[in-house]
Amino acid sequence: QVQVVESGGGLVQAGGSLRLSCAASGRTFSSYTMGWFRQAPGKEREFVAEIRWSGGRTYYADSVKGRFSISRDNAKNTVYLQMNSLKPEDTAVYYCAASALGTTYYRISSYDYWGQGTQVTVSS
Repeated sequence: QVQVVESGGGLVQAGGSLRLSCAASGRTFSSYTMGWFRQAPGKEREFVAEIRWSGGRTYYADSVKGRFSISRDNAKNTVYLQMNSLKPEDTAVYYCAASALGTTYYRISSYDYWGQGTQVTVSS
């Protein structure tokens, strides 16, 4: 069982940066693939980024590639999402999630544990 809690959201101007954190409980944190998803008003939840438990490989949605960076600190049971060059279209609730799968195919259904989300608002 893993519990995840996001933090670090807020209001930022376009072009600015934010770093989201996701603190996870559980002794087996290092064996979980961790992902970030987001959901804008009136839209479906979508994949943003993922970091595998094995090898630490990272994957990104095309819309954030080159601007966002995901990382993890297994010693602190924490995963981060560094968001740079933010755009108004990045405005959404951002969710952290954990998956026991090595390959998730970036699907929501592949993730077992979810946080409550943190709001990110980018003003133009």
